[in-house]
Amino acid sequence: MTSTDLQYDNTITSAREIFLKKTHDYGTAWRVLRTISIVDQIYIKAQRIRTIQEKKQQKVADDIAAEFKGILNYAVIGLIQLESNPEDEEELSEETVAALYHQKTVAAKSLMEDKNHDYGEAWRSMSQESFVDLILMKLQRIRQIITNEGKTLMSEGIDANYYDIINYAVFALILMGEKKL
Repeated sequence: MTSTDLQYDNTITSAREIFLKKTHDYGTAWRVLRTISIVDQIYIKAQRIRTIQEKKQQKVADDIAAEFKGILNYAVIGLIQLESNPEDEEELSEETVAALYHQKTVAAKSLMEDKNHDYGEAWRSMSQESFVDLILMKLQRIRQIITNEGKTLMSEGIDANYYDIINYAVFALILMGEKKL
């Protein structure tokens, strides 16, 4: 296992622990969220990070790492919700949630591995600001796809944007852990 693989897995494990504890506390209340609401939740977190970056100070205790974990977890929620049907039960068991979370993050890691092969881990030289900007751009793309009623002519769909958001958040958290951001 490479260093990146281990760092990726550790980052996902940390975010998953938070996700599953919140599932225990709140159940799957997030099942009522539509795609635009999930996009807005991610936007709020990304915009907060951007504001802190620009103002170079924060007044609310939640740190930037917690916001990136929140972004990651909301993107997983987005992927789960894309596959749900209106007639599906809103409340899912903790075991089902854990399995769905695992499924989505394994797919995100596979995408990361493929892109790392082609791009040579270029993300390791990127700034935290770039990750936030890219996440915000992906959210704008999702909004446009929603406006287009889910149809794209030649672009990736909503799911691909969520997967990229997960990976950008993981990359930022890895580099923060290495104290490079």
